[in-house]
Amino acid sequence: MARFYTDEQFPFPVVELLRTLGHDVLTAQEAGNAGQGIPDDEVLAFATSQERSVLTINKDDFIRLHRRNSDHFGIIVCTNNRNWEQFASRIDAAVVAEENLRSKLIRVIRPAR
Repeated sequence: MARFYTDEQFPFPVVELLRTLGHDVLTAQEAGNAGQGIPDDEVLAFATSQERSVLTINKDDFIRLHRRNSDHFGIIVCTNNRNWEQFASRIDAAVVAEENLRSKLIRVIRPAR
């Protein structure tokens, strides 16, 4: 299963569901990195140093970072979805479909209503 690092805006109910699906998820809060205004490039650098993929709803900034440098352990950008179970399931399906997340940008989009 995947090793994720979530930025501080990522919804915690989804973190808990991903853990029940077998993923190793470290949050910014658990790492002591919340509430500090840490720039996105440093969030990515921290995740990379921990060999974790970034899991974020901050799509635009992390897509830009990926385009600048794809030397990371994966970036999963998500459209926020208040249906937590569906959100976690879509993330799980997207990453399980990949053999390796290194240097990849994966988009998880909320389904149309």
